[in-house]
Amino acid sequence: MTAEAGSRPETRRFEVRAEDRLDRAVSLAVPALSRTQARRWVEEGRVRVDGATATKASTLVVAGQVVEVEFPATPAVDPRAVGVPLTVLYEDEHTLILDKQPGLVVHPAEGLDEVTLIEAVAAHYPEVREIDDSDRGGVVHRLDRDTSGVIALAKSAEAQFILKEQFRLRETTKAYLALVEGCPEPPEGIIDAPLGPDPTAPYRRAVVEHGQSAKSQYRVLEQYGDEAALLEVRIFTGRTHQIRVHLTAVGHPVLGDTLYGHASDAIGRQALHAWRLGVTLASNGAWREFVAPLPEDMRAAVRALRVRHPVRPAPEIGALA
Repeated sequence: MTAEAGSRPETRRFEVRAEDRLDRAVSLAVPALSRTQARRWVEEGRVRVDGATATKASTLVVAGQVVEVEFPATPAVDPRAVGVPLTVLYEDEHTLILDKQPGLVVHPAEGLDEVTLIEAVAAHYPEVREIDDSDRGGVVHRLDRDTSGVIALAKSAEAQFILKEQFRLRETTKAYLALVEGCPEPPEGIIDAPLGPDPTAPYRRAVVEHGQSAKSQYRVLEQYGDEAALLEVRIFTGRTHQIRVHLTAVGHPVLGDTLYGHASDAIGRQALHAWRLGVTLASNGAWREFVAPLPEDMRAAVRALRVRHPVRPAPEIGALA
């Protein structure tokens, strides 16, 4: 993997213009730092006032004092990451909500020599690199490589903890759109079946007797004869490959899912899209729901199916013209 050299440590100096708290003075003088980051850097001993290290963010500084901020060296950046486009649905100083394109792995893994979403995020938002010592700084949940749609990432350690806790305690809402094979009967239902490694192929997941609890709820939005259906799927747990395995288990694998079903002429990847995500924002405690529009490859597949099997478009999806 070719990477650009990281930056050397840097010290920035500025003169205080008016009495203020140290953390606020730093964030105002150095716009690249949020107030939260400035507070953390003060507490970590990276800030000096008139040559003396200050470790209390609430320290009052007055006009004329000289403040020095020590920026850490940044790690090398894979130049490929800079060129990865990010579709931002929402951002504030703590949280980033993206619409992930299919084909992009979320985080690095051993033996993987391709750019990942978290590397692309870190290239555009350097503060993400400081969240922890791992290569998963900012990650709070994940989507499979070929699953598109809405994904939340943290821009601060505080947000990462808050968001991870929401996912762990199942306080988020997660809804997906899936094109599946066949005609699901009944047209809506709950699949409550434990998941674990497939005894015959450990790289796959399967419904197994003593696996982790997993619960999914589906409803048919559009039915295309006996060929396929468009489903809304809500998940109450976040197990690996949960939707794909659950739908395969009831006889309706996701179109294009070559791991659990079959290749499809309609789409070149698994037709699964993270459509809606509801979370409580770390910045202000407000509940927000974010929506990622259906990507073009799934829109094209839906249009083709509608031509072969004329149906009334689901109100939630619209004409997809």
